Amino acid sequence: MVRTLTARSLLFAFGLACGGCTISGAGEDPLDIPEVAAGDISLDTMKDVTKTLSSDSFEGRAPGTAGEEKTVALLIDRFKAAGLQPGNKGSWVQDVPLIEITGKDYAPLTVSGKGAALSFAPSADWVGVTYREDARTRIADSELVFVGYGINAPEKGWNDYAGLDMKGKTAVILVNDPDYESKGLDGPFNGRAMTYYGRWTYKFEEAARQGATAALIVHDDFPAAYGWNVVESSWTGPQAYAQRGADAPPLTQMNGWVQKKAAEQILKASGHTLAELSAAAKMKGFKAVPLGLDISASFASDIRKFASRNVIGQLPGTEHPDEYVLYTAHWDHLGRCTPDATGDDICNGAIDNATGAAALVALAQAQAKAGPTKRTLLFLAVTAEESGLLGSDYYAANPVFPLNQTVGGVNMDALSLAGPARDITVIGPGKSQLDAFLDKALKQVSRAAVPEVTPEKGYYYRSDHFGFAKRGLPMLYVKGGSDLIKGGPEAGAKYEENYRANAYHGPNDEYDENWDWSGVAQDLQVYYLLGRMLAMSGSWPNWTEGDEFRAIRDTSCEGDIGC
Repeated sequence: MVRTLTARSLLFAFGLACGGCTISGAGEDPLDIPEVAAGDISLDTMKDVTKTLSSDSFEGRAPGTAGEEKTVALLIDRFKAAGLQPGNKGSWVQDVPLIEITGKDYAPLTVSGKGAALSFAPSADWVGVTYREDARTRIADSELVFVGYGINAPEKGWNDYAGLDMKGKTAVILVNDPDYESKGLDGPFNGRAMTYYGRWTYKFEEAARQGATAALIVHDDFPAAYGWNVVESSWTGPQAYAQRGADAPPLTQMNGWVQKKAAEQILKASGHTLAELSAAAKMKGFKAVPLGLDISASFASDIRKFASRNVIGQLPGTEHPDEYVLYTAHWDHLGRCTPDATGDDICNGAIDNATGAAALVALAQAQAKAGPTKRTLLFLAVTAEESGLLGSDYYAANPVFPLNQTVGGVNMDALSLAGPARDITVIGPGKSQLDAFLDKALKQVSRAAVPEVTPEKGYYYRSDHFGFAKRGLPMLYVKGGSDLIKGGPEAGAKYEENYRANAYHGPNDEYDENWDWSGVAQDLQVYYLLGRMLAMSGSWPNWTEGDEFRAIRDTSCEGDIGC
């Protein structure tokens, strides 16, 4: 397949081709990327921490449960043993105020009008939640409006809500961006690469800003990048949210998803088809379509307020202790979830993300063993990633260590157990000068960087680096490679397909004594080198010119202290 390369993609490709050369913007100083020795990283530590965190006794590590208590205690103990110091003014933790809302007593979702009388079963056909602290949610005869992709992007001249008054109405929204089916990366919304406008978080936020009573996203496996089983597991049971302040943005009464087949029935009853309206929604100038149908739904909610915790350890720097390099990974998972055929209702999250939390411990151990760096190394295990990146976003909004004094960082989420690979996958390639550090690290270990092969899945907006990136902090997000030593790209694709279909966000994501950890060892070495190079460097790598986050970083760096 011929790929269309944007200017950013060409810059990234050039960076890979030029080996150890540095990348810097016009008029900017060359980057200082020091030589560092390989780290002595313990796979025994990786295995032990991963196995323990994903055991049934931790009950899936849901925030605010006994599983959290065990997880936080284990991470603190292992950070201490690794040689770290507490990272929050003498404390190992940062409190993250959350609210847990658990829906129950769901009535069917009913659709009426134009002679239709449709009824859809909760979980099987649709899911719905509220972010409001209401004991009962009732949607009664709310008019349905098809709003295409639900995007309002003035800078792109695109507004799916133009001319609409959404008060009292329910938005029916397509997942992803209008140009997600493109072959290349050119288009109003980056072509095949998902933008933030394609994420469900944005779509619900925009529907609320428009005054909608409710919002329903039409699920479709390919543009969503996961099956209905993932929606069902993730959107049923307890849902955690950050507690809202006095000036918080508006909320809908209900946000939810409907199965594609259910949406097809609804649109057929309205006199349209999903295919017809989806095609129209891809075109600039699309006008929303009132469907002439009403929906009703109701459910009760149990509400619990609690504080979850981020765990923070530091290895203080020797020369510039007030400059920081960050490692992040989330420690949480889904807790108890929809049972599988055997009745197992614990989503253990061994790969997602006991491996990442274990990597923090193993890297802390290795960095401490190698001795302190010039800058301070931070190890941040965050909570509530599965609830919408809440712990990392809370830290980024309330940083213990100022972001303008933080150089950059590396995020680790769901390490690959596929085995050793010739390459490593970069999520969001070409965005920042951190790519030059990655290039040098990969040259040292004889691996190649490749851009993500499925940019339409929007992984850049689906992990914990994003809360930092949108506030200007350069962050790298790299994952295991796909060109495996044993079996090549075909074996890599098969591993990923099997994980997504059979383990991701389900009870089968369990520790396996037969896992091949040699690929994890490769990836950990890359993470180690990246952190150490940044912590021994004197440079402040920035976003590339024209990147969406460059102006934010430049503004934050205008003071006398920090970048």
